[in-house]
Amino acid sequence: MSRDVTKLRYAESHEWVDVAEENGETIATIGISKFAVEQLNDLVYMDLPEVGRKLNFRDEFGEVESVKAVSPLYSPVSGEVVDVHTDLPDNLDGLNDDPYDFGWILKIKLDGELDGSLMDHAAYEKQCSEQG
Repeated sequence: MSRDVTKLRYAESHEWVDVAEENGETIATIGISKFAVEQLNDLVYMDLPEVGRKLNFRDEFGEVESVKAVSPLYSPVSGEVVDVHTDLPDNLDGLNDDPYDFGWILKIKLDGELDGSLMDHAAYEKQCSEQG
C-alpha cells in the first residue's frame, strides 16, 4: 500500500500523520516528510520511543541525526505509542528512498482529535517552498 501524501496532515516541524481505524481504535501513523529527509541529508542515527509511552501534542519523542545536524522529532498528536518501526534505525537509507511507506516511525493510539494547527498538503507545500 502506498500512502497518498495529499491526504496526510503535516506539522510545522515536518512530521506527517496518517490517521486510520485499526481494530476499532483510531491510530495515527507518523513519519517525517521527504522535505525533512532531503534537508537533513545523509542520515546516520535515529532514536525512537518505547511502546507504551504517552505523548502529548508537540512532545519530543526522539531524534534523527545526519552528518550535518541533529533534529528532534515532535509528536503531532496526543496518545499512547502502540508500535515503533524498530527496523528503521538500521535501515535509514530506506527512509531516504521511501519516507511515507517504509519510513513510518511510530504509531500512536489517539487520545482525541487532531490538532487544528496540522496542515493539509497544500499548506505544507507552501511552507516548504518558503523555507527553500
